[in-house]
Amino acid sequence: MNELVTTRIRATAQRLGLTHLPEQLDAFARRAEEASMGYLDFLDLVLDEEAAHRDERRFRSALRLSKLPHHKTLDDFDFSFQPELDPRRVKDLASLSFVEDKGNAALLGPPGVGKTHIAVALAVAACRAGFSVYFTTLDDMVRKLKSADTIGRLAGTLRTYTRPNVLVVDEIGYQPLDRAEANLVFQLISKRYEKGSIILTSNKSFGEWGQVFGDEVLATAILDRLLHHCEVITINGSSYRLRNRLAALQENEQVA
Repeated sequence: MNELVTTRIRATAQRLGLTHLPEQLDAFARRAEEASMGYLDFLDLVLDEEAAHRDERRFRSALRLSKLPHHKTLDDFDFSFQPELDPRRVKDLASLSFVEDKGNAALLGPPGVGKTHIAVALAVAACRAGFSVYFTTLDDMVRKLKSADTIGRLAGTLRTYTRPNVLVVDEIGYQPLDRAEANLVFQLISKRYEKGSIILTSNKSFGEWGQVFGDEVLATAILDRLLHHCEVITINGSSYRLRNRLAALQENEQVA
Protein backbone atom coordinates (compact mmCIF):
# COMPACT_ATOMS: atom_id res chain seq x y z
CA MET A 1 0.00 0.00 0.00
CA ASN A 2 1.26 3.48 -0.87
CA GLU A 3 2.92 5.04 2.22
CA LEU A 4 1.40 8.45 1.56
CA VAL A 5 -2.07 6.92 1.35
CA THR A 6 -1.63 4.92 4.57
CA THR A 7 -0.43 8.03 6.38
CA ARG A 8 -3.46 9.96 5.17
CA ILE A 9 -5.84 7.12 6.14
CA ARG A 10 -4.38 6.94 9.65
CA ALA A 11 -4.64 10.70 10.10
CA THR A 12 -8.23 10.79 8.86
CA ALA A 13 -9.18 7.81 11.05
CA GLN A 14 -7.81 9.59 14.11
CA ARG A 15 -9.74 12.75 13.23
CA LEU A 16 -12.92 10.64 13.01
CA GLY A 17 -12.23 8.94 16.33
CA LEU A 18 -11.59 5.54 14.73
CA THR A 19 -8.93 4.38 17.18
CA HIS A 20 -8.63 0.76 16.01
CA LEU A 21 -8.10 1.39 12.29
CA PRO A 22 -4.73 3.20 12.50
CA GLU A 23 -3.22 0.35 14.52
CA GLN A 24 -4.60 -2.44 12.35
CA LEU A 25 -4.49 -0.88 8.88
CA ASP A 26 -1.59 -3.01 7.63
CA ALA A 27 -3.21 -6.17 9.01
CA PHE A 28 -6.52 -5.28 7.38
CA ALA A 29 -4.79 -4.68 4.05
CA ARG A 30 -3.03 -8.09 4.23
CA ARG A 31 -6.29 -9.86 5.06
CA ALA A 32 -8.03 -8.13 2.16
CA GLU A 33 -5.26 -9.08 -0.24
CA GLU A 34 -5.10 -12.71 0.93
CA ALA A 35 -8.88 -13.09 0.59
CA SER A 36 -9.05 -11.11 -2.67
CA MET A 37 -11.72 -8.88 -1.14
CA GLY A 38 -13.73 -6.43 -3.15
CA TYR A 39 -13.98 -2.79 -2.11
CA LEU A 40 -17.27 -3.21 -0.27
CA ASP A 41 -16.10 -6.36 1.54
CA PHE A 42 -12.97 -4.55 2.68
CA LEU A 43 -14.98 -1.58 3.90
CA ASP A 44 -17.36 -3.94 5.69
CA LEU A 45 -14.39 -5.64 7.41
CA VAL A 46 -12.89 -2.36 8.60
CA LEU A 47 -16.16 -0.95 9.93
CA ASP A 48 -17.16 -4.22 11.63
CA GLU A 49 -13.79 -4.51 13.38
CA GLU A 50 -13.91 -0.86 14.44
CA ALA A 51 -17.41 -1.26 15.85
CA ALA A 52 -16.41 -4.40 17.77
CA HIS A 53 -13.36 -2.64 19.19
CA ARG A 54 -15.47 0.34 20.25
CA ASP A 55 -18.07 -1.92 21.88
CA GLU A 56 -15.36 -3.76 23.82
CA ARG A 57 -13.82 -0.49 24.97
CA ARG A 58 -17.23 0.79 26.10
CA PHE A 59 -17.88 -2.51 27.90
CA ARG A 60 -14.57 -2.32 29.78
CA SER A 61 -15.31 1.26 30.76
CA ALA A 62 -18.79 0.28 31.98
CA LEU A 63 -17.30 -2.52 34.09
CA ARG A 64 -14.82 -0.12 35.66
CA LEU A 65 -17.53 2.41 36.54
CA SER A 66 -19.90 -0.26 37.88
CA LYS A 67 -17.79 -0.94 41.02
CA LEU A 68 -18.61 -4.64 40.72
CA PRO A 69 -16.56 -6.74 43.18
CA HIS A 70 -15.63 -9.20 40.40
CA HIS A 71 -16.65 -9.91 36.82
CA LYS A 72 -17.87 -13.51 37.01
CA THR A 73 -20.45 -14.66 34.47
CA LEU A 74 -23.09 -17.38 34.45
CA ASP A 75 -20.59 -19.61 32.63
CA ASP A 76 -18.63 -19.66 35.91
CA PHE A 77 -21.66 -20.69 37.98
CA ASP A 78 -21.94 -24.36 39.05
CA PHE A 79 -25.65 -25.06 38.68
CA SER A 80 -25.05 -28.73 39.49
CA PHE A 81 -24.23 -27.75 43.07
CA GLN A 82 -27.68 -26.14 43.43
CA PRO A 83 -30.00 -28.81 41.95
CA GLU A 84 -33.15 -27.03 43.19
CA LEU A 85 -32.25 -23.91 41.19
CA ASP A 86 -33.69 -23.95 37.67
CA PRO A 87 -30.95 -22.74 35.30
CA ARG A 88 -33.58 -21.70 32.76
CA ARG A 89 -35.03 -19.10 35.12
CA VAL A 90 -31.62 -17.55 35.72
CA LYS A 91 -30.75 -17.59 32.02
CA ASP A 92 -34.10 -15.98 31.26
CA LEU A 93 -33.08 -13.14 33.57
CA ALA A 94 -29.83 -12.86 31.63
CA SER A 95 -31.86 -11.94 28.55
CA LEU A 96 -32.33 -8.62 30.43
CA SER A 97 -35.96 -8.18 29.43
CA PHE A 98 -36.64 -7.05 33.00
CA VAL A 99 -34.02 -4.31 32.58
CA GLU A 100 -35.59 -3.16 29.33
CA ASP A 101 -38.94 -3.03 31.17
CA LYS A 102 -37.36 -1.17 34.12
CA GLY A 103 -38.33 -4.04 36.39
CA ASN A 104 -36.39 -5.67 39.22
CA ALA A 105 -34.82 -9.00 40.12
CA ALA A 106 -34.52 -10.42 43.63
CA LEU A 107 -32.22 -13.26 44.65
CA LEU A 108 -33.05 -14.72 48.07
CA GLY A 109 -31.38 -17.44 50.11
CA PRO A 110 -28.94 -18.23 52.91
CA PRO A 111 -25.31 -17.05 52.79
CA GLY A 112 -22.95 -18.68 50.33
CA VAL A 113 -25.43 -20.14 47.84
CA GLY A 114 -24.36 -17.93 44.92
CA LYS A 115 -26.75 -14.97 45.11
CA THR A 116 -24.04 -12.35 44.63
CA HIS A 117 -22.41 -14.36 41.85
CA ILE A 118 -25.67 -14.43 39.88
CA ALA A 119 -26.36 -10.75 40.59
CA VAL A 120 -22.91 -9.80 39.34
CA ALA A 121 -23.28 -12.04 36.28
CA LEU A 122 -26.54 -10.28 35.39
CA ALA A 123 -24.82 -6.93 35.90
CA VAL A 124 -21.93 -7.93 33.63
CA ALA A 125 -24.45 -8.96 30.97
CA ALA A 126 -26.15 -5.58 31.37
CA CYS A 127 -22.81 -3.79 30.89
CA ARG A 128 -22.20 -5.85 27.76
CA ALA A 129 -25.64 -4.87 26.45
CA GLY A 130 -24.91 -1.17 26.88
CA PHE A 131 -26.72 -0.46 30.16
CA SER A 132 -25.08 1.55 32.92
CA VAL A 133 -24.60 -0.37 36.18
CA TYR A 134 -23.66 0.47 39.76
CA PHE A 135 -22.97 -2.04 42.55
CA THR A 136 -23.25 -1.44 46.29
CA THR A 137 -23.99 -3.30 49.48
CA LEU A 138 -27.00 -2.04 51.42
CA ASP A 139 -24.78 -1.18 54.38
CA ASP A 140 -22.38 0.92 52.29
CA MET A 141 -25.22 2.68 50.47
CA VAL A 142 -27.01 3.61 53.70
CA ARG A 143 -23.76 4.84 55.26
CA LYS A 144 -23.13 7.16 52.30
CA LEU A 145 -26.72 8.41 52.22
CA LYS A 146 -26.62 9.17 55.97
CA SER A 147 -23.33 11.03 55.63
CA ALA A 148 -24.67 13.05 52.69
CA ASP A 149 -27.88 13.86 54.54
CA THR A 150 -25.89 15.14 57.52
CA ILE A 151 -24.03 17.69 55.40
CA GLY A 152 -27.00 18.66 53.21
CA ARG A 153 -25.93 16.76 50.10
CA LEU A 154 -28.49 13.98 50.06
CA ALA A 155 -29.98 14.93 46.67
CA GLY A 156 -26.63 14.66 44.92
CA THR A 157 -25.78 11.33 46.54
CA LEU A 158 -29.21 9.92 45.70
CA ARG A 159 -28.44 10.67 42.04
CA THR A 160 -25.44 8.35 42.29
CA TYR A 161 -27.89 5.52 42.92
CA THR A 162 -30.78 6.67 40.72
CA ARG A 163 -28.80 7.52 37.57
CA PRO A 164 -27.63 4.02 36.47
CA ASN A 165 -29.95 1.83 34.40
CA VAL A 166 -29.24 -1.02 36.83
CA LEU A 167 -28.53 -0.70 40.55
CA VAL A 168 -27.24 -3.83 42.30
CA VAL A 169 -27.93 -3.80 46.05
CA ASP A 170 -26.17 -6.68 47.78
CA GLU A 171 -26.49 -8.13 51.29
CA ILE A 172 -29.91 -6.85 52.34
CA GLY A 173 -30.64 -8.24 55.81
CA TYR A 174 -27.16 -8.74 57.20
CA GLN A 175 -27.42 -5.60 59.35
CA PRO A 176 -30.74 -4.23 60.67
CA LEU A 177 -31.52 -0.57 59.97
CA ASP A 178 -33.12 2.03 62.18
CA ARG A 179 -36.18 3.95 61.01
CA ALA A 180 -34.18 6.96 59.71
CA GLU A 181 -31.94 4.67 57.67
CA ALA A 182 -34.94 2.75 56.34
CA ASN A 183 -36.53 6.04 55.29
CA LEU A 184 -33.45 6.88 53.21
CA VAL A 185 -33.77 3.52 51.45
CA PHE A 186 -37.47 4.19 50.86
CA GLN A 187 -36.63 7.56 49.24
CA LEU A 188 -34.18 5.85 46.91
CA ILE A 189 -36.54 3.02 45.97
CA SER A 190 -39.32 5.53 45.32
CA LYS A 191 -37.11 7.61 43.02
CA ARG A 192 -36.07 4.53 41.03
CA TYR A 193 -39.59 3.07 40.83
CA GLU A 194 -40.42 2.31 37.17
CA LYS A 195 -37.44 4.46 36.09
CA GLY A 196 -34.63 1.95 36.45
CA SER A 197 -33.95 -1.64 37.50
CA ILE A 198 -32.72 -2.99 40.81
CA ILE A 199 -31.02 -6.35 41.29
CA LEU A 200 -31.00 -7.22 44.97
CA THR A 201 -29.74 -10.07 47.11
CA SER A 202 -31.00 -10.90 50.58
CA ASN A 203 -30.56 -13.63 53.14
CA LYS A 204 -33.99 -12.77 54.57
CA SER A 205 -37.41 -13.68 53.22
CA PHE A 206 -39.65 -10.75 52.37
CA GLY A 207 -41.73 -11.58 55.44
CA GLU A 208 -38.68 -10.75 57.58
CA TRP A 209 -38.01 -7.36 56.02
CA GLY A 210 -40.00 -5.59 58.74
CA GLN A 211 -37.22 -6.63 61.13
CA VAL A 212 -34.52 -5.63 58.65
CA PHE A 213 -35.91 -2.12 58.15
CA GLY A 214 -37.05 -1.66 61.73
CA ASP A 215 -40.56 -0.64 60.68
CA GLU A 216 -43.28 -2.83 59.20
CA VAL A 217 -44.99 0.07 57.44
CA LEU A 218 -41.79 1.27 55.73
CA ALA A 219 -40.83 -2.29 54.83
CA THR A 220 -44.25 -2.81 53.24
CA ALA A 221 -43.94 0.44 51.28
CA ILE A 222 -40.47 -0.54 50.03
CA LEU A 223 -41.62 -4.03 49.05
CA ASP A 224 -44.72 -2.64 47.35
CA ARG A 225 -42.51 -0.72 44.91
CA LEU A 226 -39.82 -3.37 44.52
CA LEU A 227 -42.16 -6.28 43.88
CA HIS A 228 -44.58 -4.53 41.54
CA HIS A 229 -42.40 -5.54 38.57
CA CYS A 230 -40.00 -8.13 39.96
CA GLU A 231 -38.62 -11.56 39.13
CA VAL A 232 -37.92 -13.46 42.37
CA ILE A 233 -35.58 -16.43 42.60
CA THR A 234 -35.08 -18.25 45.89
CA ILE A 235 -31.99 -20.44 46.25
CA ASN A 236 -32.25 -23.09 48.96
CA GLY A 237 -29.03 -25.04 48.85
CA SER A 238 -25.59 -25.62 50.27
CA SER A 239 -22.91 -22.98 50.65
CA TYR A 240 -20.21 -22.80 47.98
CA ARG A 241 -17.84 -21.23 50.48
CA LEU A 242 -18.44 -24.02 52.99
CA ARG A 243 -17.91 -26.62 50.26
CA ASN A 244 -14.57 -25.06 49.32
CA ARG A 245 -13.56 -24.82 52.98
CA LEU A 246 -14.41 -28.47 53.64
CA ALA A 247 -12.53 -29.53 50.51
CA ALA A 248 -9.46 -27.61 51.69
CA LEU A 249 -9.66 -29.20 55.16
CA GLN A 250 -9.95 -32.69 53.66
CA GLU A 251 -6.96 -32.03 51.43
CA ASN A 252 -4.91 -30.85 54.42
CA GLU A 253 -5.88 -33.97 56.38
CA GLN A 254 -4.76 -36.20 53.50
CA VAL A 255 -1.41 -34.38 53.28
CA ALA A 256 -0.94 -34.71 57.04
